[in-house]
Amino acid sequence: MKLNTMDKLNQAAEQNLMDIENAKASGRKVIGFYCLYTPMELAVAADAIPVPLCGTRNEPIAAAEEVLPRNFCPLIKSSFGFAATDTCPYFRYSDLVIGDTTCDGKKKMFELLSEYRPMHILQLPQKQDTKKALAFWRDEIETFKAVLEKTTGNEINNEKLAAAIRLMNKERMTKKALMDLAKTRPSPISGMDLLTIMFRTGFFADKPKGIALIIEIISEIIERISREESPFSIRTPRILLTGVPVGLGSDKMVRVLEESGANVVCFENCSGYKQAYTVDEEKEPLQALAEQYLSIPCSVMSPNQGRFELLSDMIREFSIDGVVDLTWQGCHTYNVEAYSMGKFVKDKHGLPYLHLETDYSESDTGQLKIRVEAFLEIIR
Repeated sequence: MKLNTMDKLNQAAEQNLMDIENAKASGRKVIGFYCLYTPMELAVAADAIPVPLCGTRNEPIAAAEEVLPRNFCPLIKSSFGFAATDTCPYFRYSDLVIGDTTCDGKKKMFELLSEYRPMHILQLPQKQDTKKALAFWRDEIETFKAVLEKTTGNEINNEKLAAAIRLMNKERMTKKALMDLAKTRPSPISGMDLLTIMFRTGFFADKPKGIALIIEIISEIIERISREESPFSIRTPRILLTGVPVGLGSDKMVRVLEESGANVVCFENCSGYKQAYTVDEEKEPLQALAEQYLSIPCSVMSPNQGRFELLSDMIREFSIDGVVDLTWQGCHTYNVEAYSMGKFVKDKHGLPYLHLETDYSESDTGQLKIRVEAFLEIIR
């Protein structure tokens, strides 16, 4: 059951590259970022275009392995491979690339990446519950602001920053409204369609245009709900996918789950519900950004209680039948946290839990499908 608006989304995604080229020709800067911890509002306030750069495809990994260890996280290898092979237009367009000191692998990869583009590294504290950590992070954001002002030649004042916060809040809440439609049982949208929409709209240079397109997609899905149309039945197992981020090209687990008869109704990761938040519009802008971005519940944080709280909310609100926890090979923080996550899901919520560790290649797809089918039998 293909959405009519998907064709429009594909056309807009193709047009987006030309929009960025035209914007650069007019003097606007492009700021590339690798992590959800980067406060994109600052780039928007500087009249720059923020674009995500995390690698989600397998093709550049071979080139990356000429430099990076083969047993490294595929997301890191893909990201570096795109830079090394000059095959990502968004990296090519970037006038400044922002890295965050999240995991050790990314930190060291950023050192090598600085040979390809000007870099600025945000030193991310890995505790969220102390005034000292927040003060440090606020200082990092102030430094980032100064770097952006120098890069773009544009001043970032409180008025511009407040407007950027309102715009980005609107984008995030529009995406949340889209994701929340899958709370309907059965869901009116597949996990692959949801992932595709979230992924492609994340690159849009024209934020209002992207928001308007998502609203149009929402309207079509609401009409589908009113007609009680769905690609699934009421008995289709409803899966929450947690763990590492996924995107087009690194979506094999979403495909395997849905081809095996499940529906991935929500994503508890930084490509999904982790970005369903609003920055406080009443507080002083830099302080509001510091507080909100530091609270993002990634496994690099210790402790990471926020992830468990978010997961509980999603399990209840999306009527989840089972939780699948995805870890990329070499991602030690998510791999270690999987033990606590499995215990939490089974003991607190009484739900089936499946932890899967894989990479971007298709070589283990058959084995993964066998494990998924056995997991779905437990649910049924």
